[in-house]
Amino acid sequence: MADNHTGVYPGTFDPITTGHIDIITRALKVVQRLVVGVAVNAGKGPMFNLDERVQMVQEEVNSLGPAYRGRVEVQPFDTLLMHFTRGVGATLIIRGLRAVSDFEYEFQMAGMNARLDPGVETVFLMASERQQFISSRLVKEICRLGGDISGFVSPNVQRHLLRRVEAEKAAETAAG
Repeated sequence: MADNHTGVYPGTFDPITTGHIDIITRALKVVQRLVVGVAVNAGKGPMFNLDERVQMVQEEVNSLGPAYRGRVEVQPFDTLLMHFTRGVGATLIIRGLRAVSDFEYEFQMAGMNARLDPGVETVFLMASERQQFISSRLVKEICRLGGDISGFVSPNVQRHLLRRVEAEKAAETAAG
């Protein structure tokens, strides 16, 4: 049974950033229960495997204040988003927008999803002013090039990223 108070926030979360956390906390002003769906999305060539990404998202959710605990679930998925959304009993999909360039893609996806299941609505939340420029892709690039990512991810996620970048460099050195 679908619940009008349950939303799904899907993404790759490779890695989860302060921008994602901003959308999660703001989405909880719209829904009572939020399911963060961590997508397999192998096509994006993720830095972290699915289990690692789910673990990082869960750690970040666990660090949210008491007002948020028990209202957010983290689940992996490898199905059509509409199937996942209905499977968790949600009727809303939450999508974060950073810029106009995001809107075109998201608008197209929302239209397709509405055709697949008209009973599920997509809600767009604009990124907060301080979060608009943050993307997982750029955070990974900055980290790989030795830049400071502390303003874009939590200390916990920063540790995961630094360890992964060190492992990548060690593997390149060993292979090279």
